[in-house]
Amino acid sequence: MATQPLSPTSTFPSLFCSNSNGVGFYKFRSSSYSHHASVSSSSFPMAKTNQSISRLCYLQTHLPKSGNGCSWIQDNSLCHSVSASIECFQGSICYALPTKPAQVSTVEDLFEFICSGPLMEKLGMSPENVADAIDKWLAYGSYLCRLFKANEMELTIPQKARFYHYYIPVFFWCEDQISQHQSSFKEGEEIPPLVIGFSAPQGCGKTTLVYALNYLFEVTGRKSAMLSIDDFYLTAEGQAQLRESNPGNALLEFRGNAGSHDLELSVETLTALSKLTKEDEGLKMKVPRYDKSAFSGRGDRADPSTWPEVEGPLTVVLFEGWMLGFKPLPTEAVTAVHPQLETVNNNMKAYYDAWDKYIKAWIVIKINDPSCVYYWRLQAEIAMREAGKPGMSDEEVKDFVSRYLPAYKAYLPTLYSEGPSGSDPKHLLVVEIDEERNPILGY
Repeated sequence: MATQPLSPTSTFPSLFCSNSNGVGFYKFRSSSYSHHASVSSSSFPMAKTNQSISRLCYLQTHLPKSGNGCSWIQDNSLCHSVSASIECFQGSICYALPTKPAQVSTVEDLFEFICSGPLMEKLGMSPENVADAIDKWLAYGSYLCRLFKANEMELTIPQKARFYHYYIPVFFWCEDQISQHQSSFKEGEEIPPLVIGFSAPQGCGKTTLVYALNYLFEVTGRKSAMLSIDDFYLTAEGQAQLRESNPGNALLEFRGNAGSHDLELSVETLTALSKLTKEDEGLKMKVPRYDKSAFSGRGDRADPSTWPEVEGPLTVVLFEGWMLGFKPLPTEAVTAVHPQLETVNNNMKAYYDAWDKYIKAWIVIKINDPSCVYYWRLQAEIAMREAGKPGMSDEEVKDFVSRYLPAYKAYLPTLYSEGPSGSDPKHLLVVEIDEERNPILGY
């Protein structure tokens, strides 16, 4: 069954459910309250600070006044088809959202919580902007609860932060980038999908972010496609040839670093996706996927019969990878980090034309310490082992991550100071995250 686009302002139930006396009940969880707060459907509780008062006065005229159900979620029918299509996407998704229930608060607290997000100023969002779009905030929150199987009535503080301080603000930014992209074309011209690149270290949650954004695009009526640089790894045979031609180079012994990707395949794929602009012709294509479990974990390209199919017209392509946007550096700079990085650096010179030049908007997830990658990977492997699934030992994790750390140490400083290769500062969003993978104020 095809997913039907929804209008957040018309399809979703109001924030309030009203009784016969016109009193509404708002049931969102946070750490501030431990009771259901009742408020009049025509006025909000008095705020405790002048800032809260001004925000709530503005918000009062923008929130929906009618209620048609106590729960934001009436059923789960929306998510099935989209979730099924997303299941094809390869990659381990770590939700990292604790399940301990938080407490109940009023609408004032939710509004204040949204406005306190670390990305608000960076994105140019004011309390007035939030109030104007409050229906969308609530609808998107409901969508994400469905996607991640979270109980809207018992959201934890980490869940609240992940949804309202991270995923939804970034989605608004992506929507704005799409609008700018589409407005750059003349009427009647075919508009190729906007390719948004996500450059972020392994384990930091970029795959989950892309997964959430893709779902939000789907349920709001826009067709999108997900890609990872992992999809373009060399075949098992190609990897063997790479090892043979670089004997003794530990950085090229396994997949990962520059040189271990099929750049011709990436050019073909990104070029073909850019042509999925017509709906009436029913243009479709299969998107490559990689099987990391093949050959005892060394990996191989998945059988093309298993590749997911995308259909035009595409609005956006979400392209993620740990080394997207990395720029080649002077030889002496990389050899000072690791002597075997010179070959990787030379290989990287071909990557701009194969990847980065297709990307017109960038999201860079910034970390302060690359060693976080080790701990994040270790967490994921421990969780897999505890779930009864095969996972790497602690020593294997250390060895695996050690093959990526030289590139992080060499290239991340330039990525953070100059932006990705070929990026435009007007179309670049840098999100700094902490060890818990949540955005923080960064300067």
